[in-house]
Amino acid sequence: MFTGIVEGQGEVVDLALVPDDAGARLRVRAPWLEGLRVGDSVAVNGCCLTVTALDPDGFSADVMAESLRRTALGRLGPGDRLNLERPLAVGDRLGGHMVQGHVDGLGRVLERRRLGEGPLGEASEELRLGLDPELARYVVAKGSITVNGVSLTVVEAGPDWLTVALIPHTMAVTNLGALRQGDEVHLEVDVLAKYVERLLEPRLGSRSGA
Repeated sequence: MFTGIVEGQGEVVDLALVPDDAGARLRVRAPWLEGLRVGDSVAVNGCCLTVTALDPDGFSADVMAESLRRTALGRLGPGDRLNLERPLAVGDRLGGHMVQGHVDGLGRVLERRRLGEGPLGEASEELRLGLDPELARYVVAKGSITVNGVSLTVVEAGPDWLTVALIPHTMAVTNLGALRQGDEVHLEVDVLAKYVERLLEPRLGSRSGA
């Protein structure tokens, strides 16, 4: 379980495809990650991966074929910046929201606009993201969503789009600050919305059939 509060960024060293369409091996440079062990989970751009090897500057993780199909991890290249977060420890403060590290789908940056400047001259920005309508039904204004592993509050929600605001700190410490129009992002909606829908399915189904 994660919180969507990114600890820091890593850098792709390489992404090597495994034969027979079995997935890929991702090598990440992140020398600041201390105490990491083989078998630990790490959210990489919001996708939960298992550490399979360690080196002095970072770690390696296997990316299964299903993850390559459902995420943009397969399109990573050397030097790409990654948002990294280790799992929540018992007793830690929950600064974001409950994040599973299971990417629900991909979004795309439709627009990026500058908002008003703060007292130090740093400006916040707003991102408008496009997403599949089937995923958009779980998104509500003032609700939570995870974008590339970052817990954000939804400002507005439409039938196939949403907007989020980025403060200067978020842009500085995550890869959201480098997003441009057309870029893909990983999206994870609030799991509570999916559970509620599942629980209500029998009742909603009986109404629609009446």
